[in-house]
Amino acid sequence: MAFRIRYHYRKQQKEIGYANDKHHSLYDAIAAAEGVDLAEFRRMETQLANVSRNDRKTLKEFREEYFRKLGFSQITIFREE
Repeated sequence: MAFRIRYHYRKQQKEIGYANDKHHSLYDAIAAAEGVDLAEFRRMETQLANVSRNDRKTLKEFREEYFRKLGFSQITIFREE
């Protein structure tokens, strides 16, 4: 079964396909679909991961907040039927 990602970007609802072999995460998939450069995000994410080694909650909150600032909201992933 394939996955789909539904999200809002700049007040428009959008939906894209998602495959684990093409993207590292669903955030990578939506950034690629919208043409967003994630170089700065990757740099900051790596620094945060080094500081908070076993704190996955902090990394998740960082990702969600960063993408919220970029204009993404209501990001959900679901299986196609």
